[in-house]
Formats: sequence, C-alpha cells, structure tokens
Amino acid sequence: MYMITTTINGIQHQLDVDPKMPLLWVIRDIIGLRGTKYGCGVAQCGACVVHLNGEAVRSCVTNVSRVAGQKVTTIEGLSNNNDHPLQIAWDKENVPQCGYCQSGQIMSAAVLLRENANPGDEDINAAMSGNICRCGTYLRIRKAIHLAAELQRNETSGL
Repeated sequence: MYMITTTINGIQHQLDVDPKMPLLWVIRDIIGLRGTKYGCGVAQCGACVVHLNGEAVRSCVTNVSRVAGQKVTTIEGLSNNNDHPLQIAWDKENVPQCGYCQSGQIMSAAVLLRENANPGDEDINAAMSGNICRCGTYLRIRKAIHLAAELQRNETSGL
C-alpha cells in the first residue's frame, strides 16, 4: 500500500490503496460513486469508461497508480445538473433500455463530441464501436449523439 493523490470530479482524494488496484474499484468501492459500471473486467465492453485528463479510458484495467496526480472524471462529474448535451439528448431520445452500459456510452461519446463537433454516422460508429449495449439500442445512441452535437453547437453559437 502507498498513498496516491488524485482528483476525481474536481475533488482531491488521498488514497491509501494497492497501486495495482483497478481504478474502477477505487471509484466505486472507496470513493462511493456508482455510475461507472463493471461489465467485463478486460476492457472489452466499455461500461467502465471514465475520462483521465480528458481522454476515455477503461477503468477496469487502469491501475490506480496511473492516475496519481491526474484528473479523473466519472459520469457523475460530466455535468453539475445532468445538463450535458449528451445527457439531455439521451433523455430526449429515450436511449436507455436496461441502462447498464449508458454511463460508459455517454463518457465515450463526450470525447467524440469534444474532438468532432459534427460527427457523421461513420464517425459515431467508429468512436463507439468499443462500447457494447446488450439491449441493442445502437440506433438510439447514434440518434442521441447527433442531437447532442446539435445542442452543443447551438450552445456555442448562443442559440
């Protein structure tokens, strides 16, 4: 065990944990944030996606030692009032069915929209291909990402 300092959703945490502990378990079991989900444990499904310094990472295979001195954002930290364009679009398009994969889907989509304000279907398919939805809501996910891109563009243009 050794002390790791990291910032999660803007709050600095001093963690006395095994440096090889997956970030997912620190987020869920030590910090107590339950939005990030365990899906597969081998970085294949995307349910555990969080942002590490703004980049999407699979928290189930990211050792907590990697986040020392870094900034982590979970689904709870994406917006203050669940008003991120993706969260609004997800609701308007009724994307979730069981909802289990949705936080990872939204966190992956947030990186896509930061890098590409107007993604086409091919861009969305490529960016989201590593996120699995067992319920098959892929068409609604794509539609919501298009809507979120529009909402985001309107926000920045002042509409």
